Amino acid sequence: MTAGTGAAEAGADASDAIRVLLVDDQEMVRDGLGALLSTAPDIELVGEAGDGLRAIQLARELRPDVVVMDIRMPGMDGLTATGSIIQNGGEQGPRVLILTTFDLDEYVYEALARGASGFLLKDAPARDLINAVRVIAAGQALLAPSVTRRLIADVARRRRAGNLRPEAVSALTARELDVLRQVARGFSNSEIADELVLSEQTIKTHVGRILAKLELRDRTQAVVFAYEHGLAGGD
Repeated sequence: MTAGTGAAEAGADASDAIRVLLVDDQEMVRDGLGALLSTAPDIELVGEAGDGLRAIQLARELRPDVVVMDIRMPGMDGLTATGSIIQNGGEQGPRVLILTTFDLDEYVYEALARGASGFLLKDAPARDLINAVRVIAAGQALLAPSVTRRLIADVARRRRAGNLRPEAVSALTARELDVLRQVARGFSNSEIADELVLSEQTIKTHVGRILAKLELRDRTQAVVFAYEHGLAGGD
């Protein structure tokens, strides 16, 4: 971005900031995460909630771009709140980033299946949170490091019998299946284009068609779908 002067440009920058709602039942955690997010010039913390019900209310009132959501909270948990926020938000609604720990495998999987756009481990480096918010706000899914993708794969295998949709798989073309397999490996559109020797725009079109045919919200749900149906490499 080129340098500029005047209040108008500063105002434009403020209006373009990523609006974040922070949800965690521990005030100290909220304070720490909020302080971290506030160091990013392109992120605006618009609200905080200590339970899922309040998160739903604030998501409706404040219309954030991203909800950073804890899972285990008193009253309504983050899993239930995530499903409600995604269902009620529509296509332009908030995207949800789940904060979790390794002992919540089943909850992580359920949150992703309900529409969360990704998850971040609570023991990850602090700056990873800012990057995660930016990635999800840009309309992408946060594909976690390989160890957490293996977490998804393991849970998906154990749950597969009740979640298979073979008719959906049969609706995909051979090329779309190739692209889906690459998405499940965590590759970006440009990396998939290089792997399949196609243009990046062609890959983008294929991904859009895959999501539409499978009725999925984003790439993270596509990863979950691929693992459930045995389409991910190494599954």
